[in-house]
Amino acid sequence: MRRIAENATLVTNEFNRAFVLMQFFGYLRRDPNDQPDTDYTGYDFWLTKLNQFNGNYINAEMVKAFISSTECRQRFGP
Repeated sequence: MRRIAENATLVTNEFNRAFVLMQFFGYLRRDPNDQPDTDYTGYDFWLTKLNQFNGNYINAEMVKAFISSTECRQRFGP
């Protein structure tokens, strides 16, 4: 059980999923399947992007993209 839990691929994949979820909760203050997304499309997009950058959220510009998103700007100001 420990070998499974400490598997590097599992850790990376679960970290990426949790990181994207944290972005939705923290920056957009909503669940990934709440309006305007009702089918996890946005969540899947960001998870795919983060995975493409091997979990490097800085190179993927994750935080920058969430903060400068239209949704974030409309909800929380300029």
